[in-house]
Amino acid sequence: MLDLNRLKALHAVHVYGSVGAAADALMVTPSAVSQQIAKLERETGARLMERNGRGVRLTDAAGLLAEHAERILALVETAEADFEALRGAVVGRLNVAAFPTAVRGLMPGALVSLKQRHPDLWVQLNEREPERVVREVARGELDLGVIQDWLNRPMAIPEGLSKATLLDDVADVAVPEGHPLADAREIELATLRGEQWISGSPGTVCHDWLVFTLRSASLEPVIACMADEYPTQLALVAAGLGCAIVPRLGRDCVPPRRAARPAAPAPVAAHLRGVAHRRGPPPGHQSHGGGAGRVEQEAGERLGGELTPAGGLSRTVRSSG
Repeated sequence: MLDLNRLKALHAVHVYGSVGAAADALMVTPSAVSQQIAKLERETGARLMERNGRGVRLTDAAGLLAEHAERILALVETAEADFEALRGAVVGRLNVAAFPTAVRGLMPGALVSLKQRHPDLWVQLNEREPERVVREVARGELDLGVIQDWLNRPMAIPEGLSKATLLDDVADVAVPEGHPLADAREIELATLRGEQWISGSPGTVCHDWLVFTLRSASLEPVIACMADEYPTQLALVAAGLGCAIVPRLGRDCVPPRRAARPAAPAPVAAHLRGVAHRRGPPPGHQSHGGGAGRVEQEAGERLGGELTPAGGLSRTVRSSG
């Protein structure tokens, strides 16, 4: 009979690539992981790890067993969750991650709601960039992730993950007070030729999307400042250092000396999605629906009405592309 804890140790080494990384993920010592695999070798009568330079690598037999272990562990998790559901309890651990704007704007209320409804469910929230969220959900390090991509440049979701749309968040162009287009109802991106821009850091989803969107409107972006937090971008716009495109979820109230306006002719929208591993619900899986529903409800409350610009800094932006 194969021991589940030993299978879990083997699977962790398979996923994370080393004994040390597996130990970190399992919150045990590397020695404990090695001992579990050594015992598994005695149980199976097969060599599962071998020396590879200064480290070790899994044998072909270990790789085969690790693939079976993933399915076995998923079935055990599902069985435990179904049994707890039969008892009317939602318990266990749920590891969740979201991109920074969602962590600040959506997750606090969702987590409070989950804690009130399911006090025995332990939820760990992590702040991650969307690409990292997808990678970690795909590897099984996270149970659930909230990601952001853009309707004109969607993010690829790997096979084996399930996804659900939470909301579409309209993005507005922010221009400084006194800008010729500050009083416009909408702003065509093509009319912003020659402007300097405030962007996220290179390599982030938001930076890459801004460059893609501006080039799609035949504008070559001139990046004057880079800041990853939208409130910081808006402060830089207010100082007259450039324009920015900011989703309403990340906008809060618009500070003085800047204006946010819709883009024309079609709204530029951020696409918020929840992603989860299709292998089966993690412990406490009943909470997923309530959590996602709470996120969607809060987003609706935040985005359901037109946000009122403060101090004349806001116009909605649309792309003609």
